[in-house]
Amino acid sequence: MKKADIEDGLIKAIGPADIIQRQFSEETFEEKIDCSGKCILPGLVDAHTHPVWAGERVHEFAMKLAGASYMDIHQAGGGINFTVECTRQASEDELFDSFQQRLQCMMRAGTTLVECKSGYGLNLQTELKMLRVIARAQRELEVSISATYCGAHSVPRGKTATEAAEDIVKHHLPTLKALGSSGEVHVDNIDVFCEKGVFDLDSTRRILQGGKDIGLQINFHGDELHPMKAAELGAELSAQAISHLEEVSDEGIAALATAKCAAVLLPTTAYMLRYGGEMGQPMVMHLACVNMKMSMPEALAAATINAAYALGKSHMHGSLEVGKQGDFVIINSSRWEHLIYQFGGHHELIDCVIAKGKVIYKK
Repeated sequence: MKKADIEDGLIKAIGPADIIQRQFSEETFEEKIDCSGKCILPGLVDAHTHPVWAGERVHEFAMKLAGASYMDIHQAGGGINFTVECTRQASEDELFDSFQQRLQCMMRAGTTLVECKSGYGLNLQTELKMLRVIARAQRELEVSISATYCGAHSVPRGKTATEAAEDIVKHHLPTLKALGSSGEVHVDNIDVFCEKGVFDLDSTRRILQGGKDIGLQINFHGDELHPMKAAELGAELSAQAISHLEEVSDEGIAALATAKCAAVLLPTTAYMLRYGGEMGQPMVMHLACVNMKMSMPEALAAATINAAYALGKSHMHGSLEVGKQGDFVIINSSRWEHLIYQFGGHHELIDCVIAKGKVIYKK
């Protein structure tokens, strides 16, 4: 068994229990946790989420079951557009309350660092409202948050992709830069839905470059439903990460590797497009092994250190190392693989979740 002492939210030491006990024999601790017979894993990292929204799309479930595609529903005014209308009408407090509940579900399932996107506003006023909600969570909650501006999640009604890109570059991005300087919001990444019928390659390039020019990391949706050469674009712009990539080309894969751009694969995408539920990272890892043929060590790495890299945060998150943030998951099993092997019921398996050196969930 190994123990770690945490000071100021960071890991101070890791090693055999007897050595740690001798090293810190003079210290007084507020709390000690006996992990005998249990496993300690790094806090899980979710590198792609859309958790700030209002409205339910239960009415679309029958359409999905009847065979309607993502774009069928989108073009019929559903999907993103339905959520946009509900989110525009919701108050900041209403959005924060539901957002906080979703984050707490993630934390109880072991997530300690989560990327959170805006993108259900599609106008400056609502996008800023969503980013203020995310900024409030960054201040008030123990979970670590990487904030993403995703105002190009869809083309707003009444505009073309070119017109929407013009609005974003001329109005949204300068406002984000000013509010970031004043400390009202803190944005880490910029995202665009690069897709046929949404933002084409040229509009995507313009928006992403504009975000890069104001200091944002590029982390966008690409090559999901149609081959768009998004991977090649991401490599060209030195993107930190690209999500989806179901339709990526061999050339795109090679370009990503050369550029050291992370590929964020989403094992639940096909499932979510047919059934809109919430999933924790343990179940996502299970599906990655079953449907994407990953090994369990590969899935764990993908949900920890590699996901942290995709957010530009692997220097402080994603592994148990001295000097990194004290984020852990303690599971009631002598084998860590049970966190992935078990399909559902993870709240019974997870004994404790610690973030920044504080217990944020205990069974």
